[in-house]
Amino acid sequence: MNANRVFAWRKLYQDASLSAVSAGEQVVPASDLAEAMKQIRELRRLLGKKTMEVEILREAVEYGRAKKLIARSPLLPGDDR
Repeated sequence: MNANRVFAWRKLYQDASLSAVSAGEQVVPASDLAEAMKQIRELRRLLGKKTMEVEILREAVEYGRAKKLIARSPLLPGDDR
């Protein structure tokens, strides 16, 4: 491997680290970042699941209310119910 390539890679690595620090942002280890991303994916999955549950329950409540209103409607003379 060429020594110039290693020096170029090291310079790029150092420049990237300095740019993160100079931007005033915290630098976190890659393992922490990966763990946080995994947790975000899991939370998004759970949020989607709960959203689906809420939609199903709303539809069930609407269906139940409609059925309740139909059951309580008075019979009019001439209805064959």
